[in-house]
This record gives sequence, structure tokens and C-alpha cells, in this order.
Amino acid sequence: MTSFSPEWLALREPYDVRARNPEVLDAVATFLGPRSSVRVVDLGCGTGSNLRSLSPHLPVRQNWKLVDHDLDLLTRAKATPLAEAVDVTAIALDLNRELEAALDGEVDLVATSALLDLVSDAWLNRLVAALAARSIPFYAVLSYDGRTGFTPPDLSDTAIVAGMNAHQRTDKGFGPALGPAAAAFTITRFEALGYSVVHGASDWVMGPHDRNIQAEILAGYARASEDMAALPLVDITAWLERRRAAVEAGCSSLQVGHVDFFAMPSATR
Repeated sequence: MTSFSPEWLALREPYDVRARNPEVLDAVATFLGPRSSVRVVDLGCGTGSNLRSLSPHLPVRQNWKLVDHDLDLLTRAKATPLAEAVDVTAIALDLNRELEAALDGEVDLVATSALLDLVSDAWLNRLVAALAARSIPFYAVLSYDGRTGFTPPDLSDTAIVAGMNAHQRTDKGFGPALGPAAAAFTITRFEALGYSVVHGASDWVMGPHDRNIQAEILAGYARASEDMAALPLVDITAWLERRRAAVEAGCSSLQVGHVDFFAMPSATR
């Protein structure tokens, strides 16, 4: 199963927070606002970015169940400073084998961040069916949708992005991933089961001063393209060198497409 380093998660978190779609977030807050308390399950919680970003928008009394397979990330997430009325439990589970166990008990909301594009259509069907059977709403943020814009443009950009998108569809531990198609696929499945869905773009937007994260993303695109043989290695290396030079010169900008959505059942238990 794919794991991400705490350093990478810390680097991306400010951009994740800035990218969250405000209309989708408002829909979550409005839906849960009348409740005196909420019980949230966060799937693939990482270091707790969802907890930190979403908690201030929910009713004061909250109970969070943080789920991840990585014990180090869970420990970091559990250490998040929170308001006194927010209770957090961290649970180590393999979401491929133990998804249903993560949903046990009374749950008012299931949330996830940057997970759906890593999983298969079979897993997503399983998730949607489990949530619909329990009439649980679902909030998913920052699902990569395949769009990437580079400034300045480069002749190799199209092939590199194609390589990245092909790599996104490889097996990350849940079967062949849907990658860029995951959000649209999941939205369609929820709607077919009577859910109402609010969705919108949540793109990363990085300017000339965002050098560290641009460098990491560009290196990741190059590695993915190399793995998929999107271009000869010499061309991938040359592309990365040109991109790094633009970053160092302070003339590089980057936009990476993501989707947020909130799926609401017609009735809740």
C-alpha cells in the first residue's frame, strides 16, 4: 500500500488548505451545523490534515476516528492540538482489507483527503455501497483529476503529464487505480444511489515563490514518466533540468487539478 513521507505531507498541507473548494466546505458545514455533536471517520488520515482543516467548521463537540495503515503518521495526527471538546482516536487498519471495520459504530460523516485517485473502481464501489447502506454522508477533497498546467510551456509537457496520468492508474495497493477518473466515477456512483452531490475544483496553484513544492512535484512527474516510459530517459532528464532552471530563475508557475465533493444521502440515520 502506498505511503507518503511526513515531510512531503507537511510541505503540501498549506497548498491543500488553500485549494479546498469553499462552496463544498460550506455544504458540509451547513449539513452538519444543526447537530450538537458529530462523529467523523477520516480514511487515510496521514498526519491529520483533514482534522486540522475541517474541525473548525463543525459543531463544537466532535469525535474523530483517524484511520491509516502507517503508525508513524497516525502518531503525528493524534498529536494535533485541538479544542477541548474534540476527541480523537487513532486506529491502524489496512483499508484494502478492513474498510468495513473503519466504518463500524455510529458515524455522522466519513471524510478523506487525496485518497480516491489511488484506489480501484472495485474499492470505490465497495466504499459507496457501504456508506449508502448506512446512509452516511461523504466528504472527499483533493482528488487529482489529470489536469496540469505549466508556465512557461515546454514541448515535452504533454508527454510528461500523460506519463504521470498513466502512472496514477497503476496499482497502489488497492488494485489498478482509477487515478484522474476517480472523483467523477465516485460522484456518479453516489448519484445513482440517490445521493445529492456538491462538487467543485480544488486546484493547487503555485507561483514563482513556491519553489520547494514545485521542485518536488516536478521530480515526481519525471519519476512517473520514467516508470511509464512516456519519453526516452534523456528527454525526461532534459525536461526536468529545464523546469528546475525555470524554478530557480523565479519564472515558473504550476497548476495541478483536483476535485472536492460532498455526497449527501436522501436520509440519515
